[in-house]
Amino acid sequence: MASHTQDRLISAARTALTHVHEALELQFAFELWDGSRVPADAPADGLRLAFSETALTRLLRRPGLKTLIDLYANGDVDPRGGSIFDFAEKRPTLKSREIRKRLNKMLLLKSGFSLLRGSGRKADANPDGLDAGQTADRSSGSRKGDIAFHYDVSNDFYRLFLDPEMLYTCAYFSDWSNDLATAQKDKLDMICRKLRLQPGDRMLDIGCGWGALICHAAEHYGVSALGVTLAEEQLKLAEERIRERGLEDRVSVQLIDYRDLKSGQFDKISSIGMFEHVGIDNHDDYYRHVRRLLKPRGIYLHHAITRRGKKDLKKFRRKKAEYQTLVRYIFPGGEVDHIGWTLTNLEAHGFEVHDVEAWREHYARTTRLWAENLMKAKDAAVAEVGEHKYRLWVAYLVGVSLGFERGTIGIFQTVATRRTKGPSGMPPSRADLYWS
Repeated sequence: MASHTQDRLISAARTALTHVHEALELQFAFELWDGSRVPADAPADGLRLAFSETALTRLLRRPGLKTLIDLYANGDVDPRGGSIFDFAEKRPTLKSREIRKRLNKMLLLKSGFSLLRGSGRKADANPDGLDAGQTADRSSGSRKGDIAFHYDVSNDFYRLFLDPEMLYTCAYFSDWSNDLATAQKDKLDMICRKLRLQPGDRMLDIGCGWGALICHAAEHYGVSALGVTLAEEQLKLAEERIRERGLEDRVSVQLIDYRDLKSGQFDKISSIGMFEHVGIDNHDDYYRHVRRLLKPRGIYLHHAITRRGKKDLKKFRRKKAEYQTLVRYIFPGGEVDHIGWTLTNLEAHGFEVHDVEAWREHYARTTRLWAENLMKAKDAAVAEVGEHKYRLWVAYLVGVSLGFERGTIGIFQTVATRRTKGPSGMPPSRADLYWS
């Protein structure tokens, strides 16, 4: 009886997937849980998407990106013969309307009914409980729990895919063929030049990560620098690096919220990849505090991910499935604005905007290299965080890279000064930034 049921399930799955493969003219194959492939003559080592016995029924019961991510994280849907990037390159170029038009809904309905009726097994939706939206500690009502969830995975895990300086923000590629380490060093120099750092400047880096920027600024530009973070793992390594480089007299790191710092201390302030954690409802409060901390005519560099603007704020704040999945699994509390909103907020809170530069393609390249590094280090990553979390991170990094590549998300570096009457103090040309 069990064998008959299995045969019926496999037959229904094969019928449905054969139709999908032919109708959408797919350039990759499917592999069923019994090892058979669709189409049947697909090469055994070719690009194929493998399904467990429960995968298709779970997709039928609850179709959507969340279910697909769950299935991938649990190994019930498994890309074989290539990476997720390879599948993305082979994806159908058809629009949703054309896909719906090509599919035989009656055939799929009959096959789906057979699958649902025949499968009595249920797979756990999330066996490891790695739902960021539920796991992050929000007991204090602050962002500390959200940030700790993301960054306190372990320093060893991040070492597997980041550059030697452990920079977990967009690199800057003066040449697209540059390796990650070169591009990240070039990013540090670009930030320092945009901030017009001078010996003796007092610099603040909000969300300093593992301390690479503040150390670089002190060593190469002669500033004294303070980095602030809410992640204990970052603090420990940053302090270690400061001691190793003999920078204790000029560089320090604190486990503190930037809002708790004293006013007016800093000539220059950078915020590199931190603003995404602030939350849209807290933007006004954020800009007020940055202005409070910055001296008159002081320079602020705002480096943040954005989404494309919409006709009105209500439409912009609607979160698509991809965005909700990102927040659910990886970035609890994460929200991004659009570049127009960034500029409006800066001007409304006492800043003068001087320069805006798009780095979208730089981040597409950066995140792709991170994803490839992590996939190469699979065994070590699984040993460090487990198979489930490893897969979530691969899906996250690949998805973000594709988002930047396709332009659904962007990133900008914006340079502003604390507005005062008269000259801003900025130079008449920006030539030195790019041709120094």
